[in-house]
Amino acid sequence: MTETSPQNLTELYQSNLPVDRLIQLYQRMLLPRMIEEKMLILLRQGRISKWFSGIGQEAIAIGVTAAMQKEEYILPMHRNLGVFTSRDIPLWKLFAQWQGKEEGFTKGRDRSFHFGTQDYNIVGMISHLGPQLGVADGIALAQKLKNTGRATAVFTGEGGTSEGDFHEALNVASVWSLPVLFCIENNGYGLSTPTREQYNCDHLADRALGYGMESHIIDGNNIVEVYTKISEILNDIRENPKPVLIEFKTFRRRGHEEASGTKYVPNELLEYWEQRDPLTRFEQYLLEQDIISNEDIESWSTQYKNDINEGLDIAFAKALPESTPQQELADVYAPHDFVEVPSSDYTTNIRLVDAIKDGLDESMDRYDDLVIMGQDVAEYGGVFKITDGFIEKYGRERVRNTPICESAIVEAGMGLSIAGMKAVVEMQFADFVSSGFNPIVNYLAKSYYRWSQRADIVVRMPCGAGVGAGPFHSQTNESWFYTIPGLKIVYPAFPMDAKGLLIASIEDPNPVLFFEHKALYRSVYGDVPQGYYNLPLGKAATVQSGKELSIITYGAGVHWAMSLIDEMQHDIDLIDLRTLSPLDTESIVNSVRKTGKVIVLTEDNLTGSVAADIAGFIGEECFKYLDAPVRRVGSLNTPIPFEKGLENNYLPTSQLKDCVKELLDY
Repeated sequence: MTETSPQNLTELYQSNLPVDRLIQLYQRMLLPRMIEEKMLILLRQGRISKWFSGIGQEAIAIGVTAAMQKEEYILPMHRNLGVFTSRDIPLWKLFAQWQGKEEGFTKGRDRSFHFGTQDYNIVGMISHLGPQLGVADGIALAQKLKNTGRATAVFTGEGGTSEGDFHEALNVASVWSLPVLFCIENNGYGLSTPTREQYNCDHLADRALGYGMESHIIDGNNIVEVYTKISEILNDIRENPKPVLIEFKTFRRRGHEEASGTKYVPNELLEYWEQRDPLTRFEQYLLEQDIISNEDIESWSTQYKNDINEGLDIAFAKALPESTPQQELADVYAPHDFVEVPSSDYTTNIRLVDAIKDGLDESMDRYDDLVIMGQDVAEYGGVFKITDGFIEKYGRERVRNTPICESAIVEAGMGLSIAGMKAVVEMQFADFVSSGFNPIVNYLAKSYYRWSQRADIVVRMPCGAGVGAGPFHSQTNESWFYTIPGLKIVYPAFPMDAKGLLIASIEDPNPVLFFEHKALYRSVYGDVPQGYYNLPLGKAATVQSGKELSIITYGAGVHWAMSLIDEMQHDIDLIDLRTLSPLDTESIVNSVRKTGKVIVLTEDNLTGSVAADIAGFIGEECFKYLDAPVRRVGSLNTPIPFEKGLENNYLPTSQLKDCVKELLDY
C-alpha cells in the first residue's frame, strides 16, 4: 500500500500503547475491511441483496469496541461491522444473517445488522435510527441500579441527531446520570444530504452543553486517538456514572448503500478523505516504525481471506428458512407459561383505581428488578395518585419521575428488559402515547419475532371519556395498536379483574398495553382479594348469561350494558372481553351460538375499530348461527368534545338502547 498520510505519522500516532496492542488494532481493522471488499464482489454477483459500506470508518467501531469490556453492551449501526468482528462473532453466522439463512440471528426475518445477540452483548439497530439511543439509556440504567460498574455505548450518525429520540435520550441520560457513551459518526452525508443541510452548528458535540453533559471531538480516522481517548473516557464513566457525547469526525466514502452511489460527492472531497484512510495510514506508520512487515500483512491477509471464504462456504451451505404460518405466529410472542396464583378468600371493597394501585404494589414487592417510570409518579404519586407512597416504600431508584419524553422512556423500558429487568411505564394520559408510538410498534412489538429478545414492559394507559377532559385527554385509543402483531392489549372493567390482570401483565415477558378507564377509576367499586393473585390474559368473562341477545364489549361499555340490562329486564348475554389481544374468540363464538343476535359495543368510534374487526370475525365464523345482522355500536366519528352535553352526544350510550330494541324485534 502506498503512502497517503497528509501529516507526520509519528506525531499522529504518538502514544504509550504497547506494540502488541497496536498490532491488534491494525488486525482488527484489516478483517472488516477485507470482509467488506468481499461483500462488494458478492453484491455485484447478486449473491447478497444489499450492503451498507463502512469502508474508511473502521477506526471508530474498532477503537470503541476495543476500549469496551466484553460484558458491556454496544448498540451499533449498519456501518459498524468492526463491532461484530471485534466481539468474535463467528463469520459464518454473520454471513448467514446477511443471506437470510435459517441459522442467522433473525431466522431470515430481518436483514443486515438489524439484529441483536445477548451472547455477545450487541443490540442492533432498527431503520428508524433514533430508538436505540433511548434503549441504551435503559441498559445503562439497569447497570447503574445493579451497581455493575459497566458502561454502555451507542452509535448514531450525524443525520440521526436531528431526530427527537436523540434529544430525548441525551436529556434522560443527563438527568439520571447514566453511564452512556453516545457516539456520533459525523460522516459528511445523510444519504445524499450534506451536513450543512442537517444542522446549523459548528460541531455536533456542542449540543452537549445544552444537556449539561461532557463532550469530546475525536478524529474518527485515527485508531490510536479513538482507542486511547475512549478508554480514558470509559474508565471515568465506570467510576463516575455520567453520559458523554462523542463526535467522531469521519467520512462516508461510499454510498448510503451501494445502489445509491456517490455522484453527489465532489471528487476532491473523496480524494481528501481517501488520503486519510484509517487502515492504510496506520499501516504505513506501523511499517515505518518496523512494528510490522509486509510479510506480516501478507500472512494476516491470507489467513483472513481463508477465514472469510470458509465462513462463506459454510453460510452458503446453510438452509434457507422453511416455516409454516403456525411457526411464524408462534414466534410473535415470547413464550410464557402462565402459572395461576389463586386469589385469597379475604376481600376488600375498593375502587378500580385502588385495585390498580394494589396490583402495582404487589408486583413491586415481588419483583426487586421492577422499575416504574412516568411523569410525576414519584413524590407526587402520579396525576391519579396511583403510585402515592411508593417512593417511600421502594425508593427513588425504582419509582422514577421522567422528563416529558414518552419516546425515550418507552425505549428505556426496552433497555431495562434487554438487561434482564422489568418495567412499567405510565403514560400520564393514553392520548400522550402518540409521542411514544414509534418505539412501541416498531421496537417493542417486533423484538421477539426479529431476534428472540423479550420486551418485558407494561405501558399503563389512563384513557376514556365521560370526565369532560376534551380532545387530548379522553381518547380510548386501543385500535391504534390492535393491528400490530407482538403487542398484548388488556382493558379491564372491574376492580378484581384490574388487579389480577395487571399482575399477570407484569409477569408476562411480552409488551402489554394496559388500558385503565379514568371514568371508572373512582366510580366503580368491587370486592378485591387481598394479596398477590393473577388472572390469565386472553380470557373473557361472562358478566351475565342470557339467550335473547349477546352484547360483546369491554371497559366502560360493560357498565353501560349492565345498566341497560337492569333497565330493560331482557335475557341478554353480556361478555366482558377484558383482553383484546390475544382475543378470546372462543367465548365470542359460544355467546353468538347461544343467542343468534349480537351487538359489538365500543367507546371508540367505529371506523377501523376493534369492534369492526370483531364484527367481521363474527360474520365469517358465526354466520350460520346468526338470526340478525351483526350490529356495531360506537361513538361519533369525531374528536371527543369538552362540553358535557356535547360529550354525552358523542358517546354511544343513547344508541345502545335503540339498537338492542331493534335486534330483539328483528
